[in-house]
Amino acid sequence: MPNTSSGRRDIIVMGGSAGALESLRCIVSRLPADLPAAILLVVHVAQDYPSILPEILSACGSLRAIHPHNKQRVENGMIYVAPPDHHLLLEDASIVLSRGPRENRHRPAIDPLFRSAARTYDARVAGVILSGELDDGSAGLMAVRMRGGIAIVQDPNEAIAPEMPRRAIQYAGADYVLPAAAIAELLIQLAARTESTTEPAREFHMPHKSAKIDEEARQANLENDPPAKQAGQPSTFVCPECHGTLWELEEGGLLRFRCRVGHAYTADSLRLAFTQSTEEALWVAMRALEEKAALLRRLASRSAERMAANYRQEAEAYDKHVESIRRILLANQAVVDREEHRSDAA
Repeated sequence: MPNTSSGRRDIIVMGGSAGALESLRCIVSRLPADLPAAILLVVHVAQDYPSILPEILSACGSLRAIHPHNKQRVENGMIYVAPPDHHLLLEDASIVLSRGPRENRHRPAIDPLFRSAARTYDARVAGVILSGELDDGSAGLMAVRMRGGIAIVQDPNEAIAPEMPRRAIQYAGADYVLPAAAIAELLIQLAARTESTTEPAREFHMPHKSAKIDEEARQANLENDPPAKQAGQPSTFVCPECHGTLWELEEGGLLRFRCRVGHAYTADSLRLAFTQSTEEALWVAMRALEEKAALLRRLASRSAERMAANYRQEAEAYDKHVESIRRILLANQAVVDREEHRSDAA
């Protein structure tokens, strides 16, 4: 059954990725200036470029949107947008900006925000998942529901990129599945503690409570000490970023992995991380082989005929290895393209 506790939801956490901007414009344009709630937002952005999302959101609605500063107090009627390359977290009614370990290959990531909000505010939280790819946000939305908060997911049939909403529904469940315009109306009702007229999605089930939420929420903040004991069981995989052992965790059918320092992945994001690291290793190997072949030909040009022939023969062998790696890279790209096509078709 959906979460039906009647308390006020004055901490609204939202997350999205590809296609989320249009949904955000629709929602923010419908929210009043005196909204009795604070909104905290993570959208996946490139770490090397400035974000103008606060300016865009401020211009399309009555609420003011900003990139907050570290330790800023949370106030109603504000939209706090995660700045590039920083997790947006909540601790003791204040905002924490952290360059802690990436989750699902992202910083900022959605899961750390949702998890920290659930840890700090419990049932006062309303979590919203919007358009996006893959499944960042599913574990965080699960944490929100475990702590008594409300889970809201954009209707996948409306989302430009429906995979993130679909995964959130699959793994975390949702109390409401709505188009963007209806999400705005529901948030107003929940923040004001008025009786909701929106029909909940009663087919979804509440996950069981977990003691790991507090521990995982703390790991995203570099100021906190690392946990003395890792949660889950050691897996046979190593972290693509730091090469430490990954611990395997499974909750509500969602398979996740986390290393000792805190890099975290769902199974799908780990698959993509391995694809990327494999490709990088192949490019490094191809470059090294090409350089070795070039050096051998240089030596051949400066050597006696018998030695030069050996150098040229060895260089030709390296050329064949280079060609083999090139074919592997092409085949790997074809696999990635097919997976992206299937995701788009879904």
